[in-house]
Amino acid sequence: MGFAENLTELRKLNNYSQEDLAERIGVSRQTLSKYETGESLPDIEKCRQLADVFSVTVDDLISYEKSDEENMGYGIPPRGKHIFGMVRVGEKGQIVIPAKARKIFDIGPGDNLIVLGEEGQGIALIKEKSLLGLINRAKRT
Repeated sequence: MGFAENLTELRKLNNYSQEDLAERIGVSRQTLSKYETGESLPDIEKCRQLADVFSVTVDDLISYEKSDEENMGYGIPPRGKHIFGMVRVGEKGQIVIPAKARKIFDIGPGDNLIVLGEEGQGIALIKEKSLLGLINRAKRT
């Protein structure tokens, strides 16, 4: 998917009409329609405004390619949020953290991860070093 398709999908997912979105970024509905058909492209400032409206990165707005394994059919993820795909729990409860997640969160062999959970909400992993850093900062305030 390219910019035009990403813009159209985000607009529809967020229940904006072309008029609503055009007004939010200060262009005409016709101009927004041209963005969505690929007839024209916005300048960088309008791209930044569009990305802010949808809480996505400019890079994802422009060039995000949907991968079913990565996002399980969802659209462009909000800025700083990720869907890494599905993992299978092994017989002894082990999981393999996807490579992209390991890279983004700098998780390597030998790192200790703390498993947090809330019934009805799910499970979260946090690096031991990150949690200790948060605790130490909280103690200083």
